[in-house]
Amino acid sequence: MAMPASPDDTNVRPADPGTPEAPGPAARLWRRELDHYPDTSRRMGYLAIVVLTTVVLYYALYVQYAVATSIITHFHMTYSYFVWVSVIGNAVGAFASLVAGLADRWGRANMVVYGLLIAALLSLLGLPNAQGKGTYLVLFACLSFIEGIVLVATPALIRDFSPQLGRATAMGYWTMGPVIGSLVVTVVTSSTLSFAGWQDELRYSGWAGLAVFVLALLGLRELSPRLRDQIMVSLRDRALVEARAKGTDPRTAAEGHWRQMLRLDVVGSATAVSLFLLLYFGAVGNFVVYFATTFGYSEQRTNGLANWYWAANAVALVVAGLLSDRLKVRKPFMLAGAVGSIVVTSLFALHATEQHTGYYTFAALFVAIGVLTGVSYAPWMASFTETVEKQNPAATATGLAVWGWIIRAVVAISTAFVPVVVTSATPLVEHGAQVKAASAQAAPALAIIDAHPRLFAKLGAYPADAVPPALAAEAGREVGAEGLATVHKAQPQLALLQRYGSQVKSAAADGPRQWRTWWLICVAGQVIFLPFIFVMAGRWSPRRARDEAVEHQRAVDRELAALSEESD
Repeated sequence: MAMPASPDDTNVRPADPGTPEAPGPAARLWRRELDHYPDTSRRMGYLAIVVLTTVVLYYALYVQYAVATSIITHFHMTYSYFVWVSVIGNAVGAFASLVAGLADRWGRANMVVYGLLIAALLSLLGLPNAQGKGTYLVLFACLSFIEGIVLVATPALIRDFSPQLGRATAMGYWTMGPVIGSLVVTVVTSSTLSFAGWQDELRYSGWAGLAVFVLALLGLRELSPRLRDQIMVSLRDRALVEARAKGTDPRTAAEGHWRQMLRLDVVGSATAVSLFLLLYFGAVGNFVVYFATTFGYSEQRTNGLANWYWAANAVALVVAGLLSDRLKVRKPFMLAGAVGSIVVTSLFALHATEQHTGYYTFAALFVAIGVLTGVSYAPWMASFTETVEKQNPAATATGLAVWGWIIRAVVAISTAFVPVVVTSATPLVEHGAQVKAASAQAAPALAIIDAHPRLFAKLGAYPADAVPPALAAEAGREVGAEGLATVHKAQPQLALLQRYGSQVKSAAADGPRQWRTWWLICVAGQVIFLPFIFVMAGRWSPRRARDEAVEHQRAVDRELAALSEESD
């Protein structure tokens, strides 16, 4: 996930004579700190556990949206209520991200391990058995709280175990967590919804979470504060990093974290990338509703379509990370991916109004958007952690907490504004299926009414049991007893159509245009992202970046030589 091992990247050194005795098996379930930088195989194992943890956590979080219409129906929610479940969850997650900033003091690994356990139990036992929509809201907020903490702690661990020259690759794998989590959601639901209910889909994610929890409980470790508070450019810096760590005081390094992170390059770039990802958030939270109300797709068909987006995005994240590390630059990837994404997302927005747009046209657009987003995001994550390190490497979790708070706040606000911009979604989600079914059931009665509009206009002026005899006789002569019986039998469906029919019809006509407006807002968010690329850490030129790496290695060699002379 990071740079290949260098010749001196060997096994962990034996502990110094003064090192405390290693904790016993039970204590290792809580005491997870490493006093020396791990060898390549162990480091890769820790990174793999972090990525797996992120995948199953986002699987548990995002599966709710893949079965949104089923949850709304089961709990008799309004669409607005379901939206506010998401808004409140993201708001709770935002403040949980600030709490996770304490990972610089308390450590990261235990937050991840035991947070995953709670999330798995909520998905397995809590949410599927919720007794009402209020209980469901509270439990989802609890799940979002855990997600907000892990959102900060996991990339902090990725940063700790990946030197800067391998950072984009490692972050590419980490950013695959939410993406692969989304892909798992759509693959599982598109394969199982034909025989499984929404409760089963949530339980599947809970079982997956428990399996990875056991792996993390036994295998996940983290660097001691003295080690993780250093900047490591390449694996060849390990000896120097460990030497520096012996002379640092973590308590001094921990002072003034929040003040140091409240800068334009940290706060501005975190806000910009949150806006850049508006389409991603829309894909997670609104694709099922969008394609159901606009194109009549089922949950299963929509999730199958979304597979194209997530799969392309996952591959692009890793490839972009590898290339970024190979060339030692981030900004050219961020710029190229953002510009391309703006163009393709604009094309997608324009197709939002066209009913004849085919499944594979959307699939092709999603592949392009997924690739271009990945090209920007993996290098951005690497550049952001390097930007934070430039301010204070000991404040990595604090910087990521600022980013986590901002990104969750943007999700909450944008989610709340979707029904404001797309007003058609509420009547279509709440009554569209009912109106469609009622129209089919009442079709014979509607045909009779349409054939005799004046007569039924007169009949409609009276209650069914108070029709004047002369009017009743006229109806019998004009329509016949059988026709009147057909209309009478369809009264419940006709009443529903009278109450919601025009509202749903109007919403269906307005919906595509309103969704296009929202997708264009997502394009605007991507445009805002562009100028903030220039304030972040990193070079534009691969040649200058290579020259800097060479000079850095010379400086490391000189410092190590000086330390060696001092020890002699």
